[in-house]
Amino acid sequence: MEMNDQVEARLEKLRKLREMGINPYPYGFAPTHDSAGLIAEKEKLLPPVGADGVVAPGVVGPEVAFAGRIVRYNLKGKLAFVHLKDDTGRMQIMFGRDAVGEPSFELVKILDIGDWIGAKGTMFVTRAGEYTVHAKTVELLSKAVRPLPIPKEKIEDGKKVIFDEFKDVETRYRQRYVDLTLNDAVRETFKKRSRIIQAVRQYLLDQNYLEVETPILQAIYGGASARPFTTHHNALDIPLYLRVSNELYLKRCITGGLPRVFEFDKDFRNEGIDRTHNPEFTLLEFYQAYADYNNMMTHFENIYAAACTAANGSPKFIYQEKEFDLTPPWPRMTVKQALQKFAGLNVDALNDAELQAALDKDHVELKGKFLRGLAIKALFEHHCEPNLSGPVFIIDHPKESTPLCKAHRTDPDLVEQFEPYINGWEVGNAYSELNDPLVQRKLLEDQVERGRGGEDETHPLDEDFLRALEYGMPPTGGVGIGIDRMVMLLTDSATIKDVLLFPLMKPE
Repeated sequence: MEMNDQVEARLEKLRKLREMGINPYPYGFAPTHDSAGLIAEKEKLLPPVGADGVVAPGVVGPEVAFAGRIVRYNLKGKLAFVHLKDDTGRMQIMFGRDAVGEPSFELVKILDIGDWIGAKGTMFVTRAGEYTVHAKTVELLSKAVRPLPIPKEKIEDGKKVIFDEFKDVETRYRQRYVDLTLNDAVRETFKKRSRIIQAVRQYLLDQNYLEVETPILQAIYGGASARPFTTHHNALDIPLYLRVSNELYLKRCITGGLPRVFEFDKDFRNEGIDRTHNPEFTLLEFYQAYADYNNMMTHFENIYAAACTAANGSPKFIYQEKEFDLTPPWPRMTVKQALQKFAGLNVDALNDAELQAALDKDHVELKGKFLRGLAIKALFEHHCEPNLSGPVFIIDHPKESTPLCKAHRTDPDLVEQFEPYINGWEVGNAYSELNDPLVQRKLLEDQVERGRGGEDETHPLDEDFLRALEYGMPPTGGVGIGIDRMVMLLTDSATIKDVLLFPLMKPE
């Protein structure tokens, strides 16, 4: 344990508590109310007022039990005023020596900010007008031996000034437990995250989707162009990979006769960390038999609108001072239309050499062999993505974009893929899923060759997935949604670390 004067003083108090016969870490406590409940039931909990508008001597309201962490402590002779913070707010507790008794008041006198305590008593309003628990008993629930970095407040020129706030970003991410304790806005972000996920889940359940679970450890990773994390299974003596996507397993479910499936899955990609990427992240994927990418666009915009309403009360939200309206339907634009609009490029009029020249002009590098579709996609990402405030669906991508998508029904050089954009971010991906096993085999074999040619992050060949397709998969639409980016947008969070409780960090 890291020692300093404050820690040593608290350890001494811990020793004294045990000498007093007090267990500093008991087994439980039974609150009757949280702070929000105490406030909501204020009229019921305060003692009744007589006809003269005065509470009769000795008349009290019903007993309550309340627990929380001490965030403010003020000892005044025979009285101690303590503010306890719980999940819904804070409440003042008044401990009087005569009310709790001398032994319990000795406990109150050695409490510290950060300690967890429970109190039982009745409600009243102090002379200063503060709604307060008048404690009859006190129980120490957990002694904090490390002090919280509570900010200091001071009134200067009639205004409240806060000093020493717990604002250091790296420390906040490393010590999220302290961040959650001190910063109510952080707690609200993660409550919103939960509401967002529950709203999305409920939408899919209402659409008769079945929630399933698929493997995290996979002998063959697939479903996305990504570099995996590798591990080893000792008993079987085989290499294994943490999944980069659950797509191929959900398609196996469709093949097996489960017509609508979804999964909130943890995926792992051995790639860089930046403002919108973390190696471990949450992805939602859902698949629907007898549907195509047009059907899935409807689901996508409905899901985002429902999630926004759950977080913010309406389909409108503000991100970094910009307002967005997610009310369906969203506009649609093809990749080629976007390039024409934002870059003035008519790619159909350019030959391969002219496309390469356009890449060179903008210093955009293609890894591996030149492929026309990948060149078009790279130019789109360079010129168009930053301009896609959205919400907007970018549809009809070059066929080289993915090996898992059906060819466009009117243009064989394209696939029926859409990527939705909000705030210049790609926030999902979806296809009319390829279900021709012979074409799928050839495209995955091409991916293997492209990987041998130097292209990064190509798909491996998954023979079992191909075997599943050979048994027959019905026409299917599929969608992937990055949940962390969704939460970033809908909670106005600047980085992905702000919406992950415990983001990956370098060792201290």
